[in-house]
Amino acid sequence: MKMKMLTRLSVFAVAGALVAGCASQQGTNAAVGTGVGAATGAGIGAIFGGGKGAAIGAATGAAVGGITGYNWQAIRNKISGDSKGTGTQVTEQQDGSLKVNIPNSISFDTNSYAIKPSFDPVLNSVTQTLQQHPELIASVVGHTDNTGTAAYNQTLSQNRAQSVASYISTHGVPAQRLSAQGMGQNQPIADNSTEAGRAQNRRVEIYLRATAQPGQVQ
Repeated sequence: MKMKMLTRLSVFAVAGALVAGCASQQGTNAAVGTGVGAATGAGIGAIFGGGKGAAIGAATGAAVGGITGYNWQAIRNKISGDSKGTGTQVTEQQDGSLKVNIPNSISFDTNSYAIKPSFDPVLNSVTQTLQQHPELIASVVGHTDNTGTAAYNQTLSQNRAQSVASYISTHGVPAQRLSAQGMGQNQPIADNSTEAGRAQNRRVEIYLRATAQPGQVQ
């Protein structure tokens, strides 16, 4: 799904209180905590793309606290199966969430936040999972390598996270169950001095969290 301009997406807290988000020096940072019970939000600044500025409305991060002890096996198997061959990794986290780690090779072209067709199978699988399990919420986090300026990478990562959240929302998942956050180059998982390391650092992570056990959300 190609997008010349991102559609407006406002995300609201689904649980817990909202606290003020941390802004970058340019005021474009939107921060969403990943710890249990944490929630932050901040306005997203101007987006860049093809030399034309676009604006996304202010967004607030969905509360990301979740219950522990949720059985992710069937969901993990589904997303892993649907994304087979894409390089996507699906792993359970110590905080009780399920992380879907998507490599940049299938998600976005260089310097772009338009979703590539090769990203669709993963996004469709996550979207179907959220539709079928109303007890789940999702936090989307974008990451870049350290090529370019920190400010540019921050904005690019935020736009990419917002693109993913917008895709999921426009395919039938209520926006209040979603949040988007750009981390820029601040959380590398590999060595940025090598091409292989930079490739690993260019990624999108989707964290699924359960707010209740299956069947408890009406």
